[in-house]
Amino acid sequence: VYQCDDTSSKAESLDVVNVTFIDRSGHRIPVKGKVGDNVLYLAHENGIDLEGACEASLACSTCHVYVNEEHFDKLPEAVEREEDMLDMAPVLQLNSRLGCQIILTKELEGMELTLPKITRNFYVDGHVPKPH
Repeated sequence: VYQCDDTSSKAESLDVVNVTFIDRSGHRIPVKGKVGDNVLYLAHENGIDLEGACEASLACSTCHVYVNEEHFDKLPEAVEREEDMLDMAPVLQLNSRLGCQIILTKELEGMELTLPKITRNFYVDGHVPKPH
């Protein structure tokens, strides 16, 4: 007799983390990530215009985002290299982080990430990075 094992779908739903990106024109874009996802790659997979020129190697500030206050303190503190890269970001704020350094956890459920109005674009030829 075949029985449906529903535990895998329940486990998968427990891993889902809902995140909202707010783009440069103020549009709210809800996406579903998973625990362990990198926010930069999550943005790329969902067509969000978050550059990531250095491909998450902590060598630029093009994935700069603003984290909503409720979730900012739930993130691990930025390491010195991230802070150095953030110093290069235009319009830096107290809630600025690099998307490539934000890894989703269940505590980040409902997090809102706002893309700054301007960025220092490393791709001057119009290149758009493709998700890996």
